Amino acid sequence: MSAEPQQTGPPRPADGRALGERLCAGDRAAAPAALNLIENRTTAGREQSAALLAKVSPAALGREAPAHLIGVTGPPGAGKSSLLGVLLRAWREAGRTVAVLAVDPSSRRSHGSLLGDRARIEHDPADPGVLIRSTATGRRLGGLAAPTHRAAQALAVAYDLVVVETVGVGQSETDVEDLCDTIAVVVQPDSGDTLQFLKAGIMEVPDVLVVTKADLGEAATRARHDLAQALGSRGSYDVPVLAVSSLPPPAGAGELIEALDAHRATLDLEARRVRSRRLTALSELVAEHGEAALRALGGWREAERFLAAQGRATDVPALVVALAQRARGGRQGLTEETE
Repeated sequence: MSAEPQQTGPPRPADGRALGERLCAGDRAAAPAALNLIENRTTAGREQSAALLAKVSPAALGREAPAHLIGVTGPPGAGKSSLLGVLLRAWREAGRTVAVLAVDPSSRRSHGSLLGDRARIEHDPADPGVLIRSTATGRRLGGLAAPTHRAAQALAVAYDLVVVETVGVGQSETDVEDLCDTIAVVVQPDSGDTLQFLKAGIMEVPDVLVVTKADLGEAATRARHDLAQALGSRGSYDVPVLAVSSLPPPAGAGELIEALDAHRATLDLEARRVRSRRLTALSELVAEHGEAALRALGGWREAERFLAAQGRATDVPALVVALAQRARGGRQGLTEETE
């Protein structure tokens, strides 16, 4: 009896459509395989990933995905991971399911995640209502790589909350604002972050400001006062500034969750998500094809006009394809300029 021929080449990727159907049915056991597929950059992997995302798209669902997308950003060492540990316990006690995408800096050699943030977020690894995944920024210098956007979209149909945690180093704040419904910026007392935020213009980003280490007392109170003043100087009086302590017994988590939920309740969610998809598509186009693609479209404003003519429920991969085709039509190929 002859032996069966052994498979050569990379393994076949999972069935994207089937994974999408499972996620839409609330089968969170499909989430790890879905994230693996989204990170698969082979040709076959990209095709199956597109099938997965099409299945969980607003066009297929007939509505926006129900999850609350929350961005948590702030400087390294501000206490984001400890804060998320406290929030996770509170959310799970309330019966809400949570997925966390912890976006870490990338290794310059492997381009994989360096810090492995899920190791620092306190949670029960056996809890089926919690998923924590570390993901790398790739080559995007602190911004969010395309798989992070697509992972959030896929998880948003199966979880009550999808949290994207980033290390705040500039571009990441803007990228996470484009992706998420609500942004919480985290700072710690006596760190000098308030002055740096004013210089960097980051005070325009948060929907909620969080001062960690509230147990420090006067230092935390002073930080809240300074941040409130900074917000007031920019006319952002409606942004709450809250203090949270992660030390047992933790304090302030309930008020923070109420503030996050209250912000979500004020949103025109469809308009926010449509804007997010279009900005993400433009970002992915430039990341893949370079600034020449944007110039071929006639610049940022012309690209936005083109996107405004696309269907409001069109998902990101389809928008990127449409943009690339438009750019090729304008320049007869995205690479002509460098020939």
